[in-house]
Amino acid sequence: MHGLVNRSVQCFLRDTYGVARWISVAEEAGIGPAGFEALLHYDDRLTDAMIDVAARQLGKPREAFLEDVGIYLAGLEPLRRLLRFGGVDYPDFLQSLDELPDRIHLAVPDLDMPELVLKATGPGRFTLVCGAGHEGFGAVFAGVLRAMADDYGALVLIEAGGGNGHAETVGIELLEARFATGRRFDLARPEGM
Repeated sequence: MHGLVNRSVQCFLRDTYGVARWISVAEEAGIGPAGFEALLHYDDRLTDAMIDVAARQLGKPREAFLEDVGIYLAGLEPLRRLLRFGGVDYPDFLQSLDELPDRIHLAVPDLDMPELVLKATGPGRFTLVCGAGHEGFGAVFAGVLRAMADDYGALVLIEAGGGNGHAETVGIELLEARFATGRRFDLARPEGM
């Protein structure tokens, strides 16, 4: 697994639950307390161990933990900006999800992202198919989609579906695209970034 993915989970644990929780997860999963280097690659088993230990220690199902990671990631300003370039409103953002792996590869060429395919299943209803990759990407994207709905001010139901070993799905029901005032977003980079 790319170190950036592992480092993101590490930062989520540290920022959300504190350094002591990160150290506890790291020790039990066999990771040094310094954690991961963002530009290196690590064995997938180490990533799975970290996720499993963290979910167990927090008393959450693995999928719920990974959704929380997705929500956290979408709140980080650099990633939020990358996601917001997908459209002026939530429906535009959804339609741009197919292009997201390519946009991420521009920033991090060696990050292995699953293919994303958005399928319309009815009026205001979609299924996001996360192609073959590491188990759990569907749950992470469910969290990202939830956070971005709030960011755009849309009222959306998100349901992380299962996987068939080759792909994972996320059900999306757009109830109202302009339900609330979304967070401010300007194309110009905010000062201080």
